[in-house]
Parts: sequence; structure tokens; C-alpha cells
Amino acid sequence: MPKLKTRKSVAKRVKITKNGKVLRHRPGSRHLKAGKSANRRRGLRGKDLIPGKMAQNYKVLVAPGL
Repeated sequence: MPKLKTRKSVAKRVKITKNGKVLRHRPGSRHLKAGKSANRRRGLRGKDLIPGKMAQNYKVLVAPGL
């Protein structure tokens, strides 16, 4: 049976934590920040947790065979 390959495009966008949670960057924080409120910009900082079934799908793409 051949080796299972990692989807590199997904691996560059998400991170799997030690406990198996999947983190991603929040969308909307790259540009056009002048039109967003300070509260909204603050909320876009940091990482965002990917929920439930979607996280399971990402794990299969990033780390197949686990």
C-alpha cells in the first residue's frame, strides 16, 4: 500500500495542537482595517478554533493515517 500524502495547501493554513484541536487564522485581518472598528480588529487577532466535524476533516488532510 502506498504512503498517504499530506495536503500541503491545508498544512500551511492550519495547525494541529498537542491535544488534537485544529487552529486557523481568522479571516478578514489582512487589509482594509481602517473601515473596521478597534473592537472588531482586536477580535481578529490570534487564532481561531475550527469546530467539530470540520476539524476532523482537516486532520485527515493534514495528517493522514492518524
